[in-house]
Amino acid sequence: MSSGKVVLGVLAGLAAGAALGVLFAPDSGEATRRKIAEKGEDFLDDAKDKIQDLMDDLHKQVDSAKEKVKDLETKIHQKTKEEPTSN
Repeated sequence: MSSGKVVLGVLAGLAAGAALGVLFAPDSGEATRRKIAEKGEDFLDDAKDKIQDLMDDLHKQVDSAKEKVKDLETKIHQKTKEEPTSN
């Protein structure tokens, strides 16, 4: 399973647990709505951080792949210059 799916699953579980905890707490409707809104904001902030971390990792992997392609291209170019053409 990919790490992205695991992170999203954990975040979804945390959000569901927090929502259930707030809904079953003995508070007034106004306090409960405020808590739900706060938990939602916290969840969104956490999700944004996790997504940003995943995007950073993806950018690093793409940059690494680009560098490997450039290196391979250079090696191939050098090798074709070294080999005599056969005609």
